[in-house]
Amino acid sequence: MKIKDFLRERHISLGDNVKFLLEALDLKDPELLKKLEDLYGESAKMSKSKANTVDPQEMIERFGADTVRLYVLFAAPPDQDFEWTQEGIQGAYRFLNRLWNFVISKKEMLKGLSYTREELSRATGRAKEIRHSIHSAVEGYLRDMEKNFQFNTAIAKVMKLLGDLQEFEPKTEIERKVLKEGVDTLLLLLAPVCPHLCDELWERLGNEGLATTSPFPEPDPQALKKEEIEIPVQINGKVKTRVIIPADADEEKVKEIVMAQEKVKSLIEGKEIRRFIYVKGKLVNLVVK
Repeated sequence: MKIKDFLRERHISLGDNVKFLLEALDLKDPELLKKLEDLYGESAKMSKSKANTVDPQEMIERFGADTVRLYVLFAAPPDQDFEWTQEGIQGAYRFLNRLWNFVISKKEMLKGLSYTREELSRATGRAKEIRHSIHSAVEGYLRDMEKNFQFNTAIAKVMKLLGDLQEFEPKTEIERKVLKEGVDTLLLLLAPVCPHLCDELWERLGNEGLATTSPFPEPDPQALKKEEIEIPVQINGKVKTRVIIPADADEEKVKEIVMAQEKVKSLIEGKEIRRFIYVKGKLVNLVVK
């Protein structure tokens, strides 16, 4: 039996003994302990008796209060335990640095820009898609935070929104205003978790007051509507291609679009279509023989 399996079977963690041994030998090397844990078993559960607790003040001084708060809320649902890891706290720190660098890089473009929902409703193309991402994030965030208290998934939506905004390169005035709406919204959503960073960036963008005391964003029903959606096309249960259809298309319209696709035509050539199955807004499945 391997040492790792032996320890796990008896519910013994390597950190129970090895941590003290390394300290006694004056080998306080976190990387060495991690390598041993990877080879032979999990680290000890956090406990004062095992001298492996994390000092919150030390973490705050090293990474900042916003990072610590973000990591604790993002690491796991509030009703579950989680194991504190250096990788986790460093990941939260990297995310906030990415947010800071992104907003600062766009500051001159966005500073002082104002907008209205009526104005932004005229956005088209990629800008319109970004508005859908912005308000989907708001809708999901509010649902997770207020109804389910799932802080970790709410924060994940903010992280995804940042990724979407980073990929957006505005060229026109309306597109720059859409990006400003996105950045403002992102800061407002994150402000309850990371108030110091968000207030600082909010001010640097030329916004009035503080992010933490500003009205919280509400989803725009118009922005949440999608005129077109992409769905997979299956043949005998296996996905073969994808098609874009009007979001409100009925089955006849969807069938017309699918059957006009060259790839679909080539795949079913010479075969009998037994059934055309359309699950509204989800998928198409052609049963052929």
